[in-house]
Amino acid sequence: MDITIQPQLLSGEVTVIPSKSMAHRLLICAALADNPTQLILSETSRDVDATIQCLRALGAEIHYTQSGITIIPIKDCEPSAMLPCEESGTTLRFLLPIVGVLGVDATFYMEGRLPYRPLSPLWEEMERMGCVLCRPKENIIHCTGKLRSGAYSIDGSVSSQFISGLLFALSLLPGSTLQITGKTESTPYIAMTKAAMEAFCAPEYHTPGSITVEGDWSNGAFWVAANALGSRLTITGLSKTSIQGDRIIDDLLALLKKGCSTISASDTPDLIPILSVVAAANHGAVFTNIQRLRLKESDRVQAILSMIRSLGGRADATADTLTVYGTGLTGGTVDSYHDHRIAMSAAIAATICRQPVTILRAECVNKSYPKFWEEYARLGGNYGQFLR
Repeated sequence: MDITIQPQLLSGEVTVIPSKSMAHRLLICAALADNPTQLILSETSRDVDATIQCLRALGAEIHYTQSGITIIPIKDCEPSAMLPCEESGTTLRFLLPIVGVLGVDATFYMEGRLPYRPLSPLWEEMERMGCVLCRPKENIIHCTGKLRSGAYSIDGSVSSQFISGLLFALSLLPGSTLQITGKTESTPYIAMTKAAMEAFCAPEYHTPGSITVEGDWSNGAFWVAANALGSRLTITGLSKTSIQGDRIIDDLLALLKKGCSTISASDTPDLIPILSVVAAANHGAVFTNIQRLRLKESDRVQAILSMIRSLGGRADATADTLTVYGTGLTGGTVDSYHDHRIAMSAAIAATICRQPVTILRAECVNKSYPKFWEEYARLGGNYGQFLR
């Protein structure tokens, strides 16, 4: 689906959807718990649904209810399972160590760019500690064997998801330790994993009964940024005391307004697409530590360069920096590269452009925010859609 947006500021009240990142974590904790859990979760996404399908395949009973999701934990784990991860890197990287500790003969199926996103050094560490992994096809990973207790070590510079996956798994392996080497990236996401586990009194995984999944700062950032660009939105559902790393969006937007020149992408890589739009509309910015952006749902460095340039702005990149100049944006056609955060960033950019903005493959927002276009229209966004 392609859409063409006529420039127009947004207004009205919007309630931010539940945190995708926390939903993944709480679903896994609940599936490994002692007793059923009710997650208060107003809506899901393709990524969260992928985790649900995989947990069902492992033996958890998961039911959608009027207020959210009920999870009945895995009691007798399936000896073998087919796990459809779709495009969700979180699902794959969290569940690989978990099937290893459960001793499941597991086959993971991947879609989109997921087969090309890194699994090293998690792959090697799992093999060192008892599992056998292979790739019979580009989009399939097969895991057999069983992880043993012991001293685990992982380089933290590639993905915090490797660390989170091991934290889940090792809590079920008494006497195990985890050493993190190198520079740890996206540390707030590790804190979210620990908070989810603590809610279930890890390592025993007692059950808290009912948990409300808090609002998503990563997706809420698009509406917050819209306000910074002149829209008038009343945004509800975001906790100012959240441990989500992307809560820093308010502070970063204030810096861009003041003309701050440098922002690190190390802990909040998901914010860089929308921050690039705001930078282009203000004084520009240099984003550093961008290497991991190349390993997301798209090569986000290239996707951001393409988006800014296609909209009439100017941007350049080196191996470790992305520079966006404060030239303003006029409009044009943006290829989303099937990346949800690029599509939503371009939609917010359209609110301040002088000419229409066309977004190719706009349906990619389903990965994290299926109702984004519905909300965008309700808030005054003026677009037409065209099926390919």
